[in-house]
Amino acid sequence: MHAPDEISSAPQGAARAGDTLRARVTSAYGRHYTLEDAAGGKWSAVRRGRRGDVVVGDWVTATMAGAGQAAIESVEPRHSLLYRADAFRTKELAANIDQIVIVFASRPTFNEWFLWKALLAAKVAGIDQVIAVRNKVDLPEGAELAQAGLEQLAVLGVETLAISARAQADDAVANLRPRLSRRHSLLVGQSGMGKSTLLNLLVPDAKMATREFSERLDGGKQTTTTARWFALPEGGAVVDTPGFSEFGLAHVDASDLIRGFPDFTAHVGTCRFADCRHLAEPDCAVRAGVESGAIAPARYQFYRALLRQAAR
Repeated sequence: MHAPDEISSAPQGAARAGDTLRARVTSAYGRHYTLEDAAGGKWSAVRRGRRGDVVVGDWVTATMAGAGQAAIESVEPRHSLLYRADAFRTKELAANIDQIVIVFASRPTFNEWFLWKALLAAKVAGIDQVIAVRNKVDLPEGAELAQAGLEQLAVLGVETLAISARAQADDAVANLRPRLSRRHSLLVGQSGMGKSTLLNLLVPDAKMATREFSERLDGGKQTTTTARWFALPEGGAVVDTPGFSEFGLAHVDASDLIRGFPDFTAHVGTCRFADCRHLAEPDCAVRAGVESGAIAPARYQFYRALLRQAAR
């Protein structure tokens, strides 16, 4: 059940030490957080004790500790949590997300496996609504490859859009707004794909808010390593994540992998063996699908690579 966007709390100016507040976590850096209350008041907060269980998008209860300061006492149950993980580190991206928006472009060259891993991470997190946005359609370099990537995602059942955030800004906003309105959307993508440009189109004061956040933390580098929650004027919100080159899936169990392959669905369950891993087992329906052309060989190689990683 989704937490309501409206919360009840005293205005920031009237709050006293010891008062309680229910608010959304809109940014996180280390153990320092920014909270936003119903009236739009912003609070700098720390988590009580040594717990590291607070994520951008969380609803929390906090105790006022002074002007603009608070201590987070508890975190409400989440309806979703999306994160990525490699062999060394797990990184929470955001909580209480309804939708993933994957941004890619023909320049710089995108990684197709990044797109597929983001889809799989969303599926495992229980987030079924995904939009793939191909940005920079005005650039001729790599256009054919980018279009092929968009078509492959459409085959996987993903809604797709082709836009140019810089050259056709009005059209980009007109296409995106109806799909983001009244939803909580997480923007992900490799560095340089144009996420920040899109964010500034959708939330005009995002750049100002980011600058304010950076100055409060005494530096500009922190904003490249943390997610930020931005309310949309028409309702809903977008969460901007830092650009990164790899979407690690070390947190995904081998038994959960197959759920993230909708193109395998028609074949899974008809193998000779119920516990078939679709590698070298006889009479494997998935491998038969690859041989017949029903499953793209690139997708099968992707599955095999993930299965090897999960077995380590």
